[in-house]
Amino acid sequence: MPIQSRSTLPARIPSSALVAFVGITFLITWGLIGVYILFPETAAAWFGAISGSHPVFFLATWSPATAAFVILFFYAGTSGIRAFLSRLFLWRCSAGWVVFILIGLPLVFVLGSLLKGGPMLAPLPPAGVGSVVALLFMMLVLGPMEEFGWRGVAQPLLQRHMTPLWAGALIGATWGLWHLPAFFLSSTVFADWNFLAFFVGNLVLAVLVTPLFNQTQGSLLWPMLFHWQLINPFWPDAQPWDTGILVAVAVIVVWWNRDSLFRREGAVTEVIPAGQHSGD
Repeated sequence: MPIQSRSTLPARIPSSALVAFVGITFLITWGLIGVYILFPETAAAWFGAISGSHPVFFLATWSPATAAFVILFFYAGTSGIRAFLSRLFLWRCSAGWVVFILIGLPLVFVLGSLLKGGPMLAPLPPAGVGSVVALLFMMLVLGPMEEFGWRGVAQPLLQRHMTPLWAGALIGATWGLWHLPAFFLSSTVFADWNFLAFFVGNLVLAVLVTPLFNQTQGSLLWPMLFHWQLINPFWPDAQPWDTGILVAVAVIVVWWNRDSLFRREGAVTEVIPAGQHSGD
């Protein structure tokens, strides 16, 4: 019996691909960072001292996106990847979510910082505001790239089998655990944070972004902007107070979106938009 070629297969990513996604994501990140944890002198000699702007740190951070594109290419080819990327242009979003992303999230960090006796904004470095703006744009190609994996692949696949609330919570727990090796690197900001508070924060944030993701019909644009605000260098370090505030915000958001979060009907379940087929 002849084997069906990839070009004749519908561009639908099977749920089983979630196992490969998680495996590739953790293998890359924990493997790269693990070398620096287990063999710090050797790793520094070979690749240089690691930091938040080191190429190895970028590669480790991009692992969810790398895993996503490997899976997309395997099952759907280059045309499947192009169809997947069309989700970047799903820009329609309710005004409430726009206000929350642009104003609400910054207020969380400002309030959290004030509660711990910190400043309203992050202190400017000696190089001035220009260096912070440069860092802001560098962050745009760092953390937000993760959303190609978390929201791009994992969320739709999970929502085939569970309600959006539980899908978001499971992604949040996985997301938090995935960050664990970074807490053992003294040269990154994670070394000064409390992992438990950070883990809870990841869980809460993944739940928070879930109704936004589904309301925008699987947009990648808005979750990326959401993620960008989380690492905006202008906002002060508010750990762990920001986590407590986000928990309170999440309770309100879950209650407000309870009709969509507690049932699977209407949730996005396709990695590649419906009607798109590979044509390689």
